[in-house]
Amino acid sequence: MDAVLYIHGKDGSASESEHYKPLFPDCEVFGLDYQTFSPWETGKEIHKAVEGLKNRYENIFLIANSIGAYFSMNADIDEMVQKAYFISPVVDMKKLNGVELTGEWLHYVKTHPLRWNVPTHILYGSKDNLISFDTVSDFAKKHNATLTVMEGGEHWFHTEEQMRFLDEWILTRSGKGWVEEFLPTSIST
Repeated sequence: MDAVLYIHGKDGSASESEHYKPLFPDCEVFGLDYQTFSPWETGKEIHKAVEGLKNRYENIFLIANSIGAYFSMNADIDEMVQKAYFISPVVDMKKLNGVELTGEWLHYVKTHPLRWNVPTHILYGSKDNLISFDTVSDFAKKHNATLTVMEGGEHWFHTEEQMRFLDEWILTRSGKGWVEEFLPTSIST
């Protein structure tokens, strides 16, 4: 059996992982309620969680939301994760709208460039107010990731329409669904 690990964004929780259970019926789905909030500490928590799952499951799939994606990319888990699904990912802390990095965060970001070698699918909302399309698109190109943009989607996918789009996106990218009805409102690269 395979496992799915969900890493939430700021102010989220592991309970959000419940939403993904029906989308991965052949997998055990887990959420991680990390106790820290820095790439160096939270990365260690994520690494430990993935390492624990790797001992019990054949394949690990990652779903990470917003800053949870950034924390995951700083967790040194590339060798243990088979595929990642990033939702509104923070892929460059220096380009996060409205956030000025200082102190330890600034030093960490400058001295720890992202290294990510996991096959990755990215979902981005055209009305994302935290991270620009150009930043996400550049990341996708550099990391050979697929990028799907939901027209009208926000950073926080939460409306019925947005969640339906997200679900179909995951099902399609995992090989279990189809998205023909959504293609006119999305951009895929």
